[in-house]
Amino acid sequence: MVLVHSLISNLGGANEIFSASSGIGMETTRVLALRGVHVVMAVRNVDAGRSVKEAILKELPSAKIDVMELDLSSMASVRKFASDYQASALPLNLLINNAGVMACPFTLSQDNTELQFATNHIGHFLLTNLLLETMKKTSRESNTEGRIVNLSSEGHRFAYREGIRFDKINNESEYSSMQAYGQSKLANILHANELARRSKEEGVQITANSLHPGGIATNLFRHSSILNVLASLGKLFLKNVPQGAATTCYVALHPQVKGVSGEYFMDSNKAKATSLAQDAELGKKLWDFSISLTNPK
Repeated sequence: MVLVHSLISNLGGANEIFSASSGIGMETTRVLALRGVHVVMAVRNVDAGRSVKEAILKELPSAKIDVMELDLSSMASVRKFASDYQASALPLNLLINNAGVMACPFTLSQDNTELQFATNHIGHFLLTNLLLETMKKTSRESNTEGRIVNLSSEGHRFAYREGIRFDKINNESEYSSMQAYGQSKLANILHANELARRSKEEGVQITANSLHPGGIATNLFRHSSILNVLASLGKLFLKNVPQGAATTCYVALHPQVKGVSGEYFMDSNKAKATSLAQDAELGKKLWDFSISLTNPK
C-alpha cells in the first residue's frame, strides 16, 4: 500500500505522511528526503517501511524519516494513526494520499465497505478530515501554504456510467473490478475538488489537487492477469517508478503550483478530467455520503 501519506513537516522542516513502502510511495519518500523534508511514512507493513527508511538513510544519512503503521482499509486504524500523529505534536505541511488497491476481486473491508472504495477513497477521506485542523494550525503559525495531494488515475474515466454508485457500493452482483477501481479514482478527484472549494470558502491557506502519475508497472497490477501481462511489457510503453513519482513531487513541492487548487495534473501539467470529475454537485453529494460512512455509529 503506497500511502504517500506523506505527512510533511516543513520543507527544511516540512512534515509529510504516506504509505511509502513500495513503488511511487517509496520513490516519493526518497525524493522528499533528499529535499530536506521530514517524512512520515504511513504504511500497512511496518517492516517494509523500515527497510525503505534504512535504504534511504544509507544514501542520505541526514534524512528525517519516521515510520508509522496505517491500514487505510480500516477506519479504526486510520483513527489510531491520526490520534498518534496529533499526540506527536509534529506540524503538517503536506499530506499525500497515495495508498491504493486496484482491480481486486469483490471484497468487503473491515468496516463492510467494498474494498477499493474503502481503501482508495474512504480511508483517505477520513484521514484528511482528522488531520485537517493540524494542517490549518501549521499553516497559520508558519504562514506557509499547506498542500493536500490525492493520487488519482486516468482510470477514473472507466468508472460506472453514473460515476459513484451511492446505493450500490456493496452490490456484489453488479460488481466490476475495473469500474469499481475507476469509481474510487473518480472519488479521489471529487474529494480534492470539494476540499479546494471548502478551503477557499473558509479562507485558509490550504490547496487540494489530484493527479494521474502515469501508467507504471507496480504491484497494483497483481490482481489482474491482463494488467500483469501488460506490465511485463511495461518497458515498452509504461513509465518507470521515478518518472511516475515526478508529478506527485511537482504538485507537492514546486513553487509554480503555489496557490493552485482544485486542479487535475498529469505529466507535471494541468490536465482535463472527465465531466463527472468536474461535477461540483456530485462532489458535494460524495462528501456527504463519505461523512455518513465515517461518522461513528
